[in-house]
Amino acid sequence: MNKQITNNDSIIYVKNDGVEYIQFKNFKKYEGIISHCFTTRLGGVSTGECSFLNLGFNRKDLRENVEENYSRIAGALNINCSNMVFSNQVHDNKIKSVTEDDRGKGILRESDIIGYDGLITNKKEVALVTFYADCVPVFFFEPERKVIAISHSGWRGTVKEIARETVMKMVNEYGCSASKIEAAIGPSISQCCFEVGDEVYNEFIEKLNWSEKYCSKKSDGKWLINLQGIIRDTLIDAGVPEDNICVSGICTKCNNDVFFSHRGDKGKTGSLAAIMQIN
Repeated sequence: MNKQITNNDSIIYVKNDGVEYIQFKNFKKYEGIISHCFTTRLGGVSTGECSFLNLGFNRKDLRENVEENYSRIAGALNINCSNMVFSNQVHDNKIKSVTEDDRGKGILRESDIIGYDGLITNKKEVALVTFYADCVPVFFFEPERKVIAISHSGWRGTVKEIARETVMKMVNEYGCSASKIEAAIGPSISQCCFEVGDEVYNEFIEKLNWSEKYCSKKSDGKWLINLQGIIRDTLIDAGVPEDNICVSGICTKCNNDVFFSHRGDKGKTGSLAAIMQIN
């Protein structure tokens, strides 16, 4: 296992019931109140480009394999697959409030949750599920109001400040206090590997001019951008205390033996999942 993962002050690497996943240290004090994880590609039954713990039904994988993978990760977390609610991600900044009535959408029945990159709830036993293969997972928990959320923040969602939108929805619709929110920024493609052209760099500078400090230019004219750093500062600016934010600092492309990575696997890959539930 890469030292970047095993010797990380922000995360805990868990092997449980044959599957391997990541949890965040700032959420561990709420164990029993919430369940959460960010999956790896290790421990499932999928084969080929989706080996092994693929959680995307839209990948080149057999449905029965994906269902078995869900059964395994749900068992490890002690939650029910029937509680799960899937996002439908379009690289925007919309957040969907879900309840018990949404359980099973995307996994057991057809979903009407279309065009949302984030999910939020204050209901028990409603498991939020969002999907990744290099984009940034952002987890939220407000312990006083007992509200959870997960947001899928690709570069477009990062520019559109989906992390801020999530905080604002927690505050405005659920009565949360931004100063009490705990947040975690999971593994994603990192600055070392997120190479883009001027068109993407210009989007960041035009919309978030302060983000320039997280952009570095290569000798060939390409740019390297630190999405996790930009999201962290977005959260702080939205009122989340710096000490309440856990940043994994893990690069999915550098560690594509552990994580599915769209760039690392040249587009032939499976899906990771961020999962969170109030118990």
